Amino acid sequence: MPQLTSHGRARVVLSLALAASVAVLTACSKPAPAPEPIRSVKVMTVGVGSIQSVHEFSGDVRARVESRLGFRVAGKIVKRQAELGQHVKAGQLLAQLDPRDYQLAADAARAQVAAASTNRDLAAGDFKRYAALKDQNFISGAELERRETTLKAAQAQLDQASAQLASQGNQAGYANLVADVSGVITAVEAEPGQVVTAGTPVFRIAQDGPRDVVFSVPEDKVAAIKPGSDVTVRVWASEKTNLSGKVREVAASADPVTRTYSVKVALEAGVAAPLGATAYVSPQALSAVGTPVIKLPTSALRKDGQGTAVWVLDKATMTVKSQPVQIATADGNEAVIASGLQPGMLVVSAGVHVLSPGQKVAIYQDKLASSAAVALTASSK
Repeated sequence: MPQLTSHGRARVVLSLALAASVAVLTACSKPAPAPEPIRSVKVMTVGVGSIQSVHEFSGDVRARVESRLGFRVAGKIVKRQAELGQHVKAGQLLAQLDPRDYQLAADAARAQVAAASTNRDLAAGDFKRYAALKDQNFISGAELERRETTLKAAQAQLDQASAQLASQGNQAGYANLVADVSGVITAVEAEPGQVVTAGTPVFRIAQDGPRDVVFSVPEDKVAAIKPGSDVTVRVWASEKTNLSGKVREVAASADPVTRTYSVKVALEAGVAAPLGATAYVSPQALSAVGTPVIKLPTSALRKDGQGTAVWVLDKATMTVKSQPVQIATADGNEAVIASGLQPGMLVVSAGVHVLSPGQKVAIYQDKLASSAAVALTASSK
Protein backbone atom coordinates (compact mmCIF):
# COMPACT_ATOMS: atom_id res chain seq x y z
CA MET A 1 0.00 0.00 0.00
CA PRO A 2 1.59 3.29 -1.00
CA GLN A 3 2.40 5.82 1.65
CA LEU A 4 0.59 9.15 1.51
CA THR A 5 2.58 12.29 1.66
CA SER A 6 1.71 15.04 4.10
CA HIS A 7 0.06 16.96 1.28
CA GLY A 8 -2.06 13.94 0.35
CA ARG A 9 -3.10 13.33 3.90
CA ALA A 10 -4.27 16.91 4.20
CA ARG A 11 -6.39 16.51 1.10
CA VAL A 12 -8.01 13.37 2.50
CA VAL A 13 -8.78 15.03 5.81
CA LEU A 14 -10.30 18.02 4.00
CA SER A 15 -12.48 15.74 1.87
CA LEU A 16 -13.75 13.89 4.92
CA ALA A 17 -14.54 17.18 6.66
CA LEU A 18 -16.52 18.42 3.67
CA ALA A 19 -18.47 15.16 3.45
CA ALA A 20 -19.33 15.35 7.15
CA SER A 21 -20.49 18.97 6.79
CA VAL A 22 -22.73 18.08 3.86
CA ALA A 23 -24.20 15.19 5.85
CA VAL A 24 -24.90 17.46 8.85
CA LEU A 25 -26.53 20.15 6.69
CA THR A 26 -28.62 17.54 4.91
CA ALA A 27 -29.85 16.10 8.23
CA CYS A 28 -30.79 19.54 9.65
CA SER A 29 -32.76 20.82 6.64
CA LYS A 30 -36.62 20.27 6.68
CA PRO A 31 -38.01 17.95 4.03
CA ALA A 32 -40.32 19.48 1.44
CA PRO A 33 -44.03 19.11 2.40
CA ALA A 34 -45.91 16.42 0.55
CA PRO A 35 -48.61 17.71 -1.77
CA GLU A 36 -52.11 17.55 -0.26
CA PRO A 37 -53.98 14.54 -1.63
CA ILE A 38 -57.00 15.14 -3.77
CA ARG A 39 -60.00 13.87 -1.85
CA SER A 40 -62.77 11.92 -3.47
CA VAL A 41 -66.26 13.11 -2.60
CA LYS A 42 -69.76 12.01 -3.44
CA VAL A 43 -71.80 14.64 -5.25
CA MET A 44 -75.42 14.97 -6.23
CA THR A 45 -77.21 17.22 -8.67
CA VAL A 46 -79.75 19.55 -7.07
CA GLY A 47 -83.23 18.90 -8.43
CA VAL A 48 -86.85 19.62 -7.60
CA GLY A 49 -88.73 16.93 -5.71
CA SER A 50 -91.96 16.80 -3.71
CA ILE A 51 -92.78 16.48 -0.03
CA GLN A 52 -93.79 12.94 0.90
CA SER A 53 -94.23 13.03 4.68
CA VAL A 54 -97.19 14.45 6.59
CA HIS A 55 -97.52 16.21 9.94
CA GLU A 56 -98.57 13.58 12.45
CA PHE A 57 -99.32 14.22 16.11
CA SER A 58 -99.67 11.73 18.94
CA GLY A 59 -102.80 11.85 21.09
CA ASP A 60 -105.12 9.64 23.09
CA VAL A 61 -108.78 8.60 22.97
CA ARG A 62 -111.07 10.20 25.56
CA ALA A 63 -114.79 10.31 26.26
CA ARG A 64 -116.72 13.24 24.84
CA VAL A 65 -118.19 13.89 28.31
CA GLU A 66 -116.33 13.08 31.53
CA SER A 67 -117.89 14.10 34.84
CA ARG A 68 -116.95 13.97 38.50
CA LEU A 69 -119.39 12.43 40.94
CA GLY A 70 -119.60 13.31 44.64
CA PHE A 71 -122.00 13.06 47.57
CA ARG A 72 -124.55 15.84 47.98
CA VAL A 73 -124.10 15.70 51.77
CA ALA A 74 -121.11 15.48 54.08
CA GLY A 75 -120.11 12.39 55.98
CA LYS A 76 -117.76 9.47 56.42
CA ILE A 77 -117.45 6.93 53.61
CA VAL A 78 -118.18 3.46 54.97
CA LYS A 79 -118.31 1.43 51.74
CA ARG A 80 -117.16 1.71 48.11
CA GLN A 81 -118.72 -0.66 45.61
CA ALA A 82 -117.11 0.60 42.36
CA GLU A 83 -113.53 0.00 41.22
CA LEU A 84 -111.23 1.79 38.81
CA GLY A 85 -111.91 0.79 35.21
CA GLN A 86 -115.27 -0.76 36.02
CA HIS A 87 -118.17 -0.16 33.65
CA VAL A 88 -121.25 0.99 35.59
CA LYS A 89 -124.85 1.55 34.59
CA ALA A 90 -127.13 4.45 35.41
CA GLY A 91 -128.61 4.00 38.87
CA GLN A 92 -125.91 1.61 40.08
CA LEU A 93 -124.73 2.10 43.70
CA LEU A 94 -121.13 3.35 43.82
CA ALA A 95 -120.42 4.28 47.46
CA GLN A 96 -122.14 4.89 50.80
CA LEU A 97 -121.79 7.31 53.71
CA ASP A 98 -122.56 6.56 57.35
CA PRO A 99 -126.35 7.27 57.35
CA ARG A 100 -127.06 7.20 61.10
CA ASP A 101 -127.13 10.97 61.66
CA TYR A 102 -129.42 11.47 58.70
CA GLN A 103 -131.68 8.64 59.82
CA LEU A 104 -131.98 10.21 63.30
CA ALA A 105 -132.81 13.57 61.72
CA ALA A 106 -135.47 11.87 59.59
CA ASP A 107 -136.94 10.21 62.71
CA ALA A 108 -137.08 13.60 64.45
CA ALA A 109 -138.82 15.14 61.46
CA ARG A 110 -141.27 12.26 61.42
CA ALA A 111 -142.10 12.88 65.10
CA GLN A 112 -142.66 16.56 64.34
CA VAL A 113 -145.09 15.57 61.61
CA ALA A 114 -147.02 13.39 64.06
CA ALA A 115 -147.21 16.21 66.60
CA ALA A 116 -148.31 18.73 63.98
CA SER A 117 -150.90 16.31 62.69
CA THR A 118 -152.34 15.88 66.18
CA ASN A 119 -152.54 19.65 66.69
CA ARG A 120 -154.21 20.04 63.32
CA ASP A 121 -156.79 17.36 64.13
CA LEU A 122 -157.51 19.01 67.49
CA ALA A 123 -157.95 22.40 65.86
CA ALA A 124 -160.21 20.90 63.19
CA GLY A 125 -162.43 19.30 65.85
CA ASP A 126 -162.71 22.57 67.75
CA PHE A 127 -163.62 24.45 64.61
CA LYS A 128 -166.32 21.90 63.76
CA ARG A 129 -167.92 22.19 67.24
CA TYR A 130 -167.80 25.99 67.24
CA ALA A 131 -169.34 26.07 63.78
CA ALA A 132 -172.31 24.07 65.11
CA LEU A 133 -172.63 26.45 68.07
CA LYS A 134 -172.54 29.41 65.71
CA ASP A 135 -175.41 27.92 63.71
CA GLN A 136 -177.42 27.86 66.96
CA ASN A 137 -176.35 31.45 67.76
CA PHE A 138 -174.62 30.38 71.00
CA ILE A 139 -171.31 32.09 70.05
CA SER A 140 -170.35 35.13 68.09
CA GLY A 141 -168.88 35.16 64.62
CA ALA A 142 -165.58 36.51 66.00
CA GLU A 143 -165.12 33.44 68.18
CA LEU A 144 -165.65 31.18 65.18
CA GLU A 145 -163.07 33.15 63.19
CA ARG A 146 -160.49 32.66 65.98
CA ARG A 147 -161.04 28.91 65.82
CA GLU A 148 -160.71 28.98 62.05
CA THR A 149 -157.42 30.87 62.35
CA THR A 150 -156.15 28.31 64.86
CA LEU A 151 -157.03 25.52 62.40
CA LYS A 152 -155.15 27.25 59.56
CA ALA A 153 -152.08 27.72 61.75
CA ALA A 154 -152.12 24.06 62.76
CA GLN A 155 -152.42 23.03 59.10
CA ALA A 156 -149.48 25.26 58.21
CA GLN A 157 -147.35 23.68 60.94
CA LEU A 158 -148.27 20.25 59.61
CA ASP A 159 -147.26 21.26 56.07
CA GLN A 160 -143.96 22.63 57.35
CA ALA A 161 -143.21 19.46 59.31
CA SER A 162 -144.09 17.31 56.28
CA ALA A 163 -141.74 19.31 54.08
CA GLN A 164 -138.99 19.00 56.69
CA LEU A 165 -139.53 15.23 56.79
CA ALA A 166 -139.26 15.02 53.01
CA SER A 167 -136.03 17.04 53.10
CA GLN A 168 -134.52 14.86 55.79
CA GLY A 169 -135.58 11.79 53.88
CA ASN A 170 -133.73 13.10 50.85
CA GLN A 171 -130.65 13.80 52.98
CA ALA A 172 -130.67 10.18 54.14
CA GLY A 173 -131.00 9.04 50.54
CA TYR A 174 -128.07 11.23 49.50
CA ALA A 175 -125.85 9.07 51.72
CA ASN A 176 -125.92 6.61 48.79
CA LEU A 177 -123.91 7.71 45.74
CA VAL A 178 -125.36 6.27 42.53
CA ALA A 179 -124.26 6.68 38.93
CA ASP A 180 -126.49 9.08 37.04
CA VAL A 181 -125.16 7.89 33.66
CA SER A 182 -123.64 4.75 32.21
CA GLY A 183 -119.90 4.82 31.69
CA VAL A 184 -116.44 3.74 32.82
CA ILE A 185 -114.84 4.73 36.13
CA THR A 186 -111.62 6.49 35.16
CA ALA A 187 -110.56 7.71 38.61
CA VAL A 188 -111.27 6.96 42.28
CA GLU A 189 -110.51 9.99 44.43
CA ALA A 190 -111.75 8.89 47.88
CA GLU A 191 -111.54 5.74 49.94
CA PRO A 192 -113.59 4.17 52.78
CA GLY A 193 -112.92 5.82 56.12
CA GLN A 194 -112.38 9.23 54.57
CA VAL A 195 -114.59 12.11 55.70
CA VAL A 196 -115.76 14.19 52.74
CA THR A 197 -117.72 17.40 52.44
CA ALA A 198 -120.68 17.91 50.17
CA GLY A 199 -119.57 18.05 46.54
CA THR A 200 -116.09 16.54 47.07
CA PRO A 201 -115.27 14.44 43.95
CA VAL A 202 -115.23 10.73 44.73
CA PHE A 203 -115.34 9.21 41.22
CA ARG A 204 -114.59 10.39 37.73
CA ILE A 205 -116.71 8.67 35.09
CA ALA A 206 -116.32 8.70 31.31
CA GLN A 207 -119.79 8.56 29.88
CA ASP A 208 -120.71 6.08 27.17
CA GLY A 209 -121.22 7.60 23.76
CA PRO A 210 -119.08 9.54 21.28
CA ARG A 211 -115.31 9.50 21.59
CA ASP A 212 -112.75 12.25 20.99
CA VAL A 213 -109.06 12.15 20.18
CA VAL A 214 -107.16 14.83 22.07
CA PHE A 215 -103.71 15.96 20.91
CA SER A 216 -101.49 19.03 21.22
CA VAL A 217 -100.02 21.24 18.50
CA PRO A 218 -97.24 23.85 18.74
CA GLU A 219 -97.89 27.54 18.58
CA ASP A 220 -96.78 27.95 14.94
CA LYS A 221 -99.29 25.32 13.70
CA VAL A 222 -102.44 26.09 15.71
CA ALA A 223 -103.55 28.98 13.48
CA ALA A 224 -103.99 26.62 10.51
CA ILE A 225 -106.28 24.22 12.40
CA LYS A 226 -109.90 25.36 12.42
CA PRO A 227 -112.99 23.76 13.99
CA GLY A 228 -114.71 21.58 11.39
CA SER A 229 -111.56 20.81 9.39
CA ASP A 230 -110.89 17.19 8.39
CA VAL A 231 -108.27 14.97 10.00
CA THR A 232 -107.12 11.39 9.55
CA VAL A 233 -106.75 9.27 12.69
CA ARG A 234 -104.88 6.01 13.24
CA VAL A 235 -105.80 4.14 16.43
CA TRP A 236 -103.60 1.24 17.48
CA ALA A 237 -106.37 -0.67 19.20
CA SER A 238 -108.86 -0.32 16.33
CA GLU A 239 -109.22 -2.69 13.39
CA LYS A 240 -109.60 0.28 11.06
CA THR A 241 -106.26 1.82 10.12
CA ASN A 242 -107.44 5.21 8.87
CA LEU A 243 -110.44 6.83 10.53
CA SER A 244 -112.10 10.07 9.53
CA GLY A 245 -112.64 12.81 12.05
CA LYS A 246 -113.31 16.51 12.33
CA VAL A 247 -111.80 19.11 14.61
CA ARG A 248 -114.40 19.82 17.27
CA GLU A 249 -112.58 22.23 19.57
CA VAL A 250 -109.31 24.18 19.66
CA ALA A 251 -108.03 25.50 22.97
CA ALA A 252 -108.15 29.28 23.29
CA SER A 253 -104.93 29.46 25.33
CA ALA A 254 -101.72 27.47 25.55
CA ASP A 255 -100.92 24.98 28.27
CA PRO A 256 -98.84 26.83 30.90
CA VAL A 257 -96.31 24.00 31.14
CA THR A 258 -95.90 22.65 27.59
CA ARG A 259 -96.89 25.88 25.79
CA THR A 260 -98.90 23.85 23.29
CA TYR A 261 -102.56 24.07 22.30
CA SER A 262 -104.99 21.24 22.94
CA VAL A 263 -107.15 20.12 20.00
CA LYS A 264 -110.17 17.78 20.24
CA VAL A 265 -111.18 15.68 17.24
CA ALA A 266 -114.60 14.02 17.04
CA LEU A 267 -114.35 10.48 15.70
CA GLU A 268 -116.85 9.18 13.20
CA ALA A 269 -119.96 7.52 14.60
CA GLY A 270 -119.71 3.86 15.48
CA VAL A 271 -115.98 3.77 16.22
CA ALA A 272 -115.44 1.72 19.39
CA ALA A 273 -111.99 2.99 20.36
CA PRO A 274 -110.87 2.05 23.89
CA LEU A 275 -110.42 4.89 26.33
CA GLY A 276 -106.79 5.97 26.63
CA ALA A 277 -105.73 4.22 23.42
CA THR A 278 -102.86 5.85 21.54
CA ALA A 279 -103.92 7.61 18.36
CA TYR A 280 -101.99 9.39 15.61
CA VAL A 281 -103.66 12.41 14.03
CA SER A 282 -102.82 13.96 10.66
CA PRO A 283 -104.62 17.30 10.12
CA GLN A 284 -105.44 17.90 6.48
CA ALA A 285 -104.90 21.62 6.98
CA LEU A 286 -101.18 20.99 7.64
CA SER A 287 -100.66 18.52 4.78
CA ALA A 288 -98.09 19.61 2.17
CA VAL A 289 -97.79 16.32 0.26
CA GLY A 290 -96.88 16.90 -3.40
CA THR A 291 -95.53 20.43 -2.91
CA PRO A 292 -92.44 20.94 -5.18
CA VAL A 293 -89.33 21.62 -3.10
CA ILE A 294 -85.54 21.18 -3.13
CA LYS A 295 -84.42 18.43 -0.76
CA LEU A 296 -80.97 17.31 0.37
CA PRO A 297 -79.82 14.43 2.55
CA THR A 298 -78.78 15.51 6.02
CA SER A 299 -75.23 14.24 5.30
CA ALA A 300 -74.76 17.18 2.91
CA LEU A 301 -75.37 19.78 5.63
CA ARG A 302 -72.78 21.29 7.94
CA LYS A 303 -72.72 24.04 10.50
CA ASP A 304 -71.12 27.25 9.31
CA GLY A 305 -70.94 29.91 12.01
CA GLN A 306 -74.48 30.54 13.21
CA GLY A 307 -76.11 29.03 10.14
CA THR A 308 -76.09 26.02 7.83
CA ALA A 309 -74.09 25.58 4.62
CA VAL A 310 -73.24 23.02 1.93
CA TRP A 311 -70.25 22.51 -0.36
CA VAL A 312 -70.93 23.35 -4.01
CA LEU A 313 -68.63 21.80 -6.62
CA ASP A 314 -67.28 23.91 -9.50
CA LYS A 315 -66.87 21.28 -12.19
CA ALA A 316 -64.62 23.49 -14.31
CA THR A 317 -61.92 23.81 -11.64
CA MET A 318 -62.96 20.75 -9.56
CA THR A 319 -62.87 22.88 -6.42
CA VAL A 320 -65.49 23.38 -3.73
CA LYS A 321 -66.94 26.53 -2.20
CA SER A 322 -69.20 27.06 0.79
CA GLN A 323 -72.82 27.96 0.08
CA PRO A 324 -75.11 29.11 2.95
CA VAL A 325 -78.64 27.62 2.86
CA GLN A 326 -81.87 28.04 4.82
CA ILE A 327 -83.67 24.95 6.13
CA ALA A 328 -87.48 25.05 5.96
CA THR A 329 -88.41 21.69 7.50
CA ALA A 330 -87.65 18.00 7.37
CA ASP A 331 -89.17 15.41 5.05
CA GLY A 332 -88.32 12.01 6.47
CA ASN A 333 -84.50 11.76 6.49
CA GLU A 334 -84.08 14.68 4.11
CA ALA A 335 -83.97 18.43 4.71
CA VAL A 336 -86.18 20.78 2.72
CA ILE A 337 -84.16 23.77 1.49
CA ALA A 338 -85.94 27.12 1.61
CA SER A 339 -83.26 29.20 -0.13
CA GLY A 340 -79.61 29.17 -1.21
CA LEU A 341 -79.64 26.53 -3.98
CA GLN A 342 -80.81 26.31 -7.56
CA PRO A 343 -81.63 23.19 -9.61
CA GLY A 344 -78.60 21.89 -11.52
CA MET A 345 -75.98 22.72 -8.88
CA LEU A 346 -73.55 20.00 -7.80
CA VAL A 347 -73.53 19.54 -4.03
CA VAL A 348 -71.18 17.37 -2.00
CA SER A 349 -73.35 14.80 -0.24
CA ALA A 350 -70.73 12.97 1.86
CA GLY A 351 -67.44 13.88 3.51
CA VAL A 352 -68.36 17.51 4.05
CA HIS A 353 -66.52 17.88 7.37
CA VAL A 354 -63.00 17.31 5.92
CA LEU A 355 -63.13 19.90 3.15
CA SER A 356 -62.00 23.52 3.04
CA PRO A 357 -62.87 26.41 0.69
CA GLY A 358 -61.11 26.16 -2.67
CA GLN A 359 -59.93 22.59 -2.11
CA LYS A 360 -59.53 20.43 -5.19
CA VAL A 361 -61.55 17.25 -5.13
CA ALA A 362 -62.34 14.30 -7.33
CA ILE A 363 -65.73 12.72 -7.87
CA TYR A 364 -65.94 9.38 -6.11
CA GLN A 365 -66.46 6.40 -8.37
CA ASP A 366 -67.83 3.19 -6.94
CA LYS A 367 -65.36 0.39 -7.75
CA LEU A 368 -68.07 -2.26 -7.89
CA ALA A 369 -70.14 -0.13 -10.24
CA SER A 370 -67.10 0.55 -12.44
CA SER A 371 -66.18 -3.14 -12.60
CA ALA A 372 -69.75 -4.02 -13.51
CA ALA A 373 -69.76 -1.40 -16.25
CA VAL A 374 -66.46 -2.70 -17.68
CA ALA A 375 -67.73 -6.28 -17.63
CA LEU A 376 -70.95 -5.22 -19.34
CA THR A 377 -68.98 -3.40 -22.03
CA ALA A 378 -66.71 -6.40 -22.61
CA SER A 379 -69.64 -8.81 -22.86
CA SER A 380 -71.39 -6.64 -25.39
CA LYS A 381 -68.40 -6.66 -27.83
